[in-house]
Amino acid sequence: MTNRTPLIAGNWKMFKTCPEAIETAAQLVKLLAGAREDIDVMIAPSFTALAPVSDVIKGSCVSLGAQNIFWEAQGAFTGEISPAMLVSAGCKYVIIGHSERRQYFNETDETVNKRIQAAVNNNLIPVMCVGESEKERESKNTFSVLDKQVKKGLEEFSPDDLERLVIAYEPVWAIGTGKTATSDQAQEAHQFLRSVFEKSFGNTLAKSIRILYGGSVKPNNIAELMAMPDVDGALVGGASLDPETFSNIVQFKR
Repeated sequence: MTNRTPLIAGNWKMFKTCPEAIETAAQLVKLLAGAREDIDVMIAPSFTALAPVSDVIKGSCVSLGAQNIFWEAQGAFTGEISPAMLVSAGCKYVIIGHSERRQYFNETDETVNKRIQAAVNNNLIPVMCVGESEKERESKNTFSVLDKQVKKGLEEFSPDDLERLVIAYEPVWAIGTGKTATSDQAQEAHQFLRSVFEKSFGNTLAKSIRILYGGSVKPNNIAELMAMPDVDGALVGGASLDPETFSNIVQFKR
C-alpha cells in the first residue's frame, strides 16, 4: 500500500446550468456528509457555475476544479479564463489537456505545458490528462504516446514544481463510449506512467504522484480499478452528473 490519498474527480463538461449545478452540488454534499475521509473529492462544473458551486460546497469534503485555464494573467484573449479568475472563484484544481480539448480545440503538448505552468504559478493543482486513441492502441503505440505526452507536457519542470501534480490516464477510446479499459490494462498504463516519472523526475515523485483512471468509470467497476496498485483514483465524466451515482463511486467498497 502507498500513502497516496485517492482522488475521485467529476468532470461535468458542458452540462448543467447554474441552478442545475447548484442543486447537484447541494445533493452531493448531503450524500457525502460524514462519508469516508480517506479520499479527496473534486467536481469541475462549467465556468459560469464555479462561483455559485463554490459557495454550496464550502466547508464540505468536496473541492472545486475548473475544466481549463489560460496561461496569461490577463489581456485581450476573448473567451479565455485566467488563473486568478479561477482562484477567485474558489478553485483548488484545474483539468488540463483533456482529450476533448486536444481533439476539438487544437490543444497540444506545448499548450498543455504552458497551462500547467500557469496552474503551478498560481497554486492550483493541475490534473494533466494523457491517453491514446483506439488507433494508437491497436497499432501498439500506447506507451510511446504516453511517454511523449508526459515528457513534452512537462518539459523544463523540476520535481519540486510537480509535487502536487495529478495525472489522469484516459484512453480516448473509452471516454463516453461505454468501453472501459480492463483493470489490467489500466494498471499496465499506470505502471508505465509511473516508470516515466521515475526516469524523468526521480523515485520520490514517481512514488508520490497520483495517477487517476478516466474512461467510463461507474459504481460497478470502480472497486476493481481501485484495487490495482498504481491506480490512485478516477476522473469521472457522465457518471459524475448524477449525485447519487457519483457518491456511490466515491464510497466504493475496498
